Amino acid sequence: MNRLFSVFFVFFCLGTGILSYGQSTDLARIEYTYFPQSNSDNSFRRFRSFVNFPIKLNEKDAYLVPGIEYENINLKYEDPALFARNELERFQSFTFSLGYTFKINEKWRFGTNAGVKVASNFERNDVIADDLIYTGGVYFINTKEDDRYMEPVRLILGLHYSTTSGIPFPLPVINYYKRFQPNWAYAFGVPKTSLKYFINEKNTIQGFTSLDGFFANVQNNFDVNPTNTSAKDIAENISMTILLAGIGYEHKITDNLSFFMYAGHTLINNIRLRDDELEKVYIINEANSFCGRGGLKFSIL
Repeated sequence: MNRLFSVFFVFFCLGTGILSYGQSTDLARIEYTYFPQSNSDNSFRRFRSFVNFPIKLNEKDAYLVPGIEYENINLKYEDPALFARNELERFQSFTFSLGYTFKINEKWRFGTNAGVKVASNFERNDVIADDLIYTGGVYFINTKEDDRYMEPVRLILGLHYSTTSGIPFPLPVINYYKRFQPNWAYAFGVPKTSLKYFINEKNTIQGFTSLDGFFANVQNNFDVNPTNTSAKDIAENISMTILLAGIGYEHKITDNLSFFMYAGHTLINNIRLRDDELEKVYIINEANSFCGRGGLKFSIL
């Protein structure tokens, strides 16, 4: 994997959570992900929750949007290895973000956000500089009301930057959503592209492809190949990016609160230990397998 491809994947791993806010209308979410690896006793489990607090600033539809996110990741790594695996078992991240948005005109809205994430295995029981990830982005959102449906047609264009992406310029963001029939809608973009069918007002199913993953610092750096003293393959962080295709189901409990569950199979399973230059130093089992996710979300639509 060359340098550009590596940082491209790391960018998506870092950006998945932030970009998903820009593409969805979720204000809060609680979810659990389970990802067992095929032909292995390895598994990935993640609890994730976030909440955003829109604060109306004036009658011109300007909002300040502080947000917080928490992730708790359990990586069960049972494959044979030359290094101790206990420091790879548990990772946590805390993200604090602040967004600002206002209407440019009746069709276009501008938004910007900045955030800091602390992501680590916290083996030292402290926060160090390498645990910190800084992010920022600017977005232009075009909405077109359609009298036939509650949901408007929505286009999002923007740029996103992360200090850990490894490249010195922002990367593009694009997402388009449209309900084109009473029972059908599609979304195209990153991290998720989907085709949704509305069974009725409370139940929907969808086919989708999506990117998911995480990135975290390993506080106590270690040599992944201690028997080869000339290699100097020092693991300083871990990244996981999966490309998943599957089906999903959502049920509206109330107008704003929904239960969801998704199941699919990975098309790409990219779990790597990396050095301080984000270069791969070790591959953790990359066999594709089943992945499931479920939870609750609170949405404004």
